Amino acid sequence: MAAPAIHPLLVRITHWTNAATVMVMIASGWQIYNASPILPFRFPEALTLGGWLGGALLWHFAAMWVLALNFTVLIGYGLLSGRYRRKLWPIRPREILADVASALRGRLAHADPSHYNAVQKLLYAGVLGLIGLIMLSGLAIWKPVQLQGLTALFGGFQGARLVHFLAMAGIVGSILIHVAMALLVPRTIRAMVTGR
Repeated sequence: MAAPAIHPLLVRITHWTNAATVMVMIASGWQIYNASPILPFRFPEALTLGGWLGGALLWHFAAMWVLALNFTVLIGYGLLSGRYRRKLWPIRPREILADVASALRGRLAHADPSHYNAVQKLLYAGVLGLIGLIMLSGLAIWKPVQLQGLTALFGGFQGARLVHFLAMAGIVGSILIHVAMALLVPRTIRAMVTGR
């Protein structure tokens, strides 16, 4: 009898859909940012998507709908199945510090890919929160008049832009850590592809 899947099919599909969609959102978002920077720098054109503001907006809005639907399915499944409760909680500061120290010494154990260490729990829970925040701030930017109450919660249009940018930066940082850790423990990539 085959061992139970570490990652059910729905989790794997939503993971890879999120990965592709978030990359499109980031690259097109960087092109949108370059049209009206809020900080004193621009992203290299080679890292952007869309070619110009109008093209970037088309990519961004198309990917936005995929991300919203996929994220809703992922969150719904995680909550209703109890997966988040089993996999992501509790998150204890002492365990996070111990796992970070172990990782910096090159001794972070990961013998069981079905069990998340404290840093993984923090990053996964954090990136889910950041995706939720980026979606809400994106709505405030997209429809600031129609959703003026939401926009006001972010301190107005420019505040929503800044929150959106900072959430994106957090997601990019999480992706870089996630990819580096996955490359250090390749069987975790295999588990996210095959489920086992």
